[in-house]
Order: sequence, then structure tokens, then C-alpha cells
Amino acid sequence: MKFARRSRHAAHALTVAALLMLAGCGGGGGSSATPGSAECDLPAQKDWLRSYMADTYFWSGASPNPAPTGYTTVQTYFDALLFTGAGAAPADRWSYISDAASFSQFFTEGRTLGYGVFVNGLELQLPLKVRFVEAQSSAAALGVVRGDQILAINGRSAADIVAANDFSALSPGKEGDTLSLQLGGASPRTVTLTASTYTLTPVPVSRVLTLPNGAKAGYVVLKDFITQAEAPLTAAFASFRAAGATDVILDLRYNGGGRVSTSALLASLAAGSVHDGKLFTRLSYSARQSSRNVNYAFSAADTGFARVVVLTGERTCSASELVVNGLKPFVQVVTIGAASCGKPFGFNPTTSCGSTFSAVNFESLNALGEGRYYDGIAANCPMVDDFNGALGDPTEKLTAAAASYLQTGVCPPVAAGSERAQVLSLQRRARGTAAEPGERRGMWAD
Repeated sequence: MKFARRSRHAAHALTVAALLMLAGCGGGGGSSATPGSAECDLPAQKDWLRSYMADTYFWSGASPNPAPTGYTTVQTYFDALLFTGAGAAPADRWSYISDAASFSQFFTEGRTLGYGVFVNGLELQLPLKVRFVEAQSSAAALGVVRGDQILAINGRSAADIVAANDFSALSPGKEGDTLSLQLGGASPRTVTLTASTYTLTPVPVSRVLTLPNGAKAGYVVLKDFITQAEAPLTAAFASFRAAGATDVILDLRYNGGGRVSTSALLASLAAGSVHDGKLFTRLSYSARQSSRNVNYAFSAADTGFARVVVLTGERTCSASELVVNGLKPFVQVVTIGAASCGKPFGFNPTTSCGSTFSAVNFESLNALGEGRYYDGIAANCPMVDDFNGALGDPTEKLTAAAASYLQTGVCPPVAAGSERAQVLSLQRRARGTAAEPGERRGMWAD
């Protein structure tokens, strides 16, 4: 399997960017040609930020440009510089500042600090459930599994937490912090999780499903687009082909994004050699930065798959959406679940004074020039995730729906006529909502 190719100009530009990152100017999943602030006092940081945004921000010239005087923190000044919307383009809800060390740890090292338990917080509904558990975390070690019902967190009832929309307890401040979960269901119990820095498992599940008609489909969960995902992804697709799978199911419902290069690799594995060299995506910068525009091409030596089913939801963001949009001109892609988060933009993260600035630098467009899915990519087969059952289990709701579609060629019937309305309601509520504790959203040019 060959790695996704880029233009010669892009390779040179990214080599320069990599050198800058090594010099301390870049952050985590990519870097900008603009170095960080030379001094870290507040006035110097604000002056640097104003210059940086004017030079590299995607909406530079169309966004506010207030003088830094009067802003008491870098964050408040950053917020004041963000695009407020114009025409079809909404206000910038994607740019953010994060701690440089944790950002780099996640996107470069493939590790993170946490308890390893993720809940259905965006839904703001009861019952509160565990929707995902990281394999190397304290939660996994203590037997917490997807579908467990949470009755209380640190003694605070789930009803109170949902009503207050306050899931902050799930984010530890340091290693050794503890979290008490009172779990209900068939095996009521209380577990105490201990925060640790664990290694991510970006590809926790891959398997071959046999459909009722005897056909086979590969199924893979990708949680994060990081370089540590690339070897297991490549191995998974090799096993699918060896088993005779003709279709593939990509479970991206909980994937907030990451590296564009890893996104291109996944798309190439699915599309196959027949599309080798064709345009996967074009990253388009502002007019001021247009020399940085870059193309990513499909690069595959192996046979692709006839159909690609992608399981999506409001947590499917950035580089995940890029896979769907980039494949659509070439491959039959069917999405099942809820609409994606709606983030057709990405970053060249830049580190300054211990913070990583992820300000929108580019938009992504497929081979047909399509993008700008500000409201998300709608699901072809709307369906509400119920957070029950192991991912990849043939009886799990969305996995079963994907298998049904591959068997019949039509969207499976939903359990209730209101399901489509539920999906749309959730999409409206989730749009613009901050990521849940432990989640990382983004699309990094690298």
C-alpha cells in the first residue's frame, strides 16, 4: 500500500513546515510558517496573535480586527478576532486554543490523559450511558463497557448532570485523580476510575461480517486520525481482501478527526488501485496564502471495495467528513446514522507560549469542487444511535443497519416513524456544541 501522494510544491512546503516545528514553532499535528510570539508577556502575545491571524487566518480581511488594548486574556482577544459570518458561511465555531503539551501528546505521541470513558453527553438525555471505552484505560481495566447505564458520577445523579449539561468531572486535572461511577443495568455496581496517561487505540475493532446471503463485508472502527492508526488500518484492509470481502463498513461515528494524510490513507484503502492518482481532496487557503494550496491524491496498489458504508453522527467531524466527501465522486458511499458535525475547514496548528492555536487556515474540497457542508453531511439512512451493544457486533443497531443495507440495497426501516425527526433534532442541538470531555476535533494539514 503506497502512502497518499501530494504535489511536489506541497511536499517542499511541508518539509519547511516540519523544520519549523522542530525549531519549536509548530504544534502537534502540523505547523504554520509563522513562528510563535518572541515574548510571552500578555501585550506581546496579543500583538503576535493579531499579526498571525491577519497573515494566516482563512477569513483574514473579512473578520474583525480590533486593537488588542482592553482584552485581559489571550483567549478573549482570540475570540474577538474570529469571523462572525457572512452570506452562507456561518460564524467561526471551529477555531480554538489548547494546551500545547496535551495537543502534541495526543496527535503526535498517540497518548492522552484521562479515565477512558465516554458518554452520550451531546444528546442531553436520560438514561446516561457509556458509549465508548478506550482499551488501555482505567475504565477498560475495571470492566466498564459500552451500554453501561450511569446512575451517578462522583455522587451526583445523572439526571442532575444532564439537566446542568455539566460533564466536566470526566476530565481529570492530573494523573491519579479519581472518578466514581455508579452503574445500573443488569449488574449494578460502583467503580472508581483512576486517571492515567494511556496509549490510544485508534483502531479498536476490525472484523469480517458474513451477510445472510453469504457475501462478506469488512468492518472497522477508526476513533482518531493519527499516524498510529495507519499500520492497523492497512492490516485490517488486507485481512478484508484476504477473506473475500466485497464491501466495507467504516465506523466513524465517534471520530472527531485528525491528520489529513491519515484520512487520505483510509480513503485510498477503500477506493483501491483503480483510482490511484486521482484527486482525493484539495486544501484551499485564503487568497493571501494561496501558494500553500495543496492536493492530496488517492494512492493505492490493492483492490478496492464496491460499496463503502460509513456510520456517522454528530461526533463525525473534520477528517472523518473528509473521507466521505473525498470518496463520493468515485465510489458508492452510503452514510447511516445522523448528519456529521459540519466542519469542512482545517488547521495548520501553531504553538506559541505553551498554547497551540488551531485557527481555521483552509477549506477542503473534493474532486468535483464540493465542500462547504456547514450543516454537516446528511445521512442517507437516518438512524439514532442507542449506545447499546459492542461496536461491530452484528446485532448492534448501526452495524446491523449497515449489514441490512448491503444485503438489500435499501435503507432498513426504523423502529418508529419519529426516528428521522429525532435525528434532525439532535443535529440542530449538537451543532456548535463543544466537544465532550476527552474528545478531539480537528483536521490538520501535515
